[in-house]
Amino acid sequence: MNLSTRQLTDPELPRRVGAVLARHGFDPPLLTLEITETSLMVGPETAAKALGALKALGVGLAVDDFGTGYSSLTYLRQFPIDELKIDRTFVSGLGINSGDSAIVASCVQLAHAVGIKAVAEGVETEDQREALIGLNCDLAQGYHYARPLPAAELASWFAMESPERTQTAPGAAAL
Repeated sequence: MNLSTRQLTDPELPRRVGAVLARHGFDPPLLTLEITETSLMVGPETAAKALGALKALGVGLAVDDFGTGYSSLTYLRQFPIDELKIDRTFVSGLGINSGDSAIVASCVQLAHAVGIKAVAEGVETEDQREALIGLNCDLAQGYHYARPLPAAELASWFAMESPERTQTAPGAAAL
């Protein structure tokens, strides 16, 4: 689930998320909240406090669109992040543009070096998937796996998918 900058700076966010999880009996580790790089840099102290409280609830935290904003490496140490989501603009160039391939490889290595998962966004081809496997990327998401689905179709999607994909959302897979 994506968080906006405004939501991230709302001091009530952790309480609200906790209340929604409790009300629906939702297991917190099954929820990953995504924050863009630029949102983290708007108010780093406020963001750190909010993310710490959210992490205490047990939810996962991901930096979305990595490489398109400030790309400050400071927040990889400063914030309790679980996943680094590599922006699709770099993933689309895998195997085509050596610069994009180098950036994706560096992002994967960086994520692993600080103990978090690397997630590739916008995977659309088998060649991209294979390149990501070769780079030891942890997870991938994109149209290669599935297009966005209406809620009513989710149950049948999960029933048709292989076991390794049932732990991720439609359009995502462990590599």
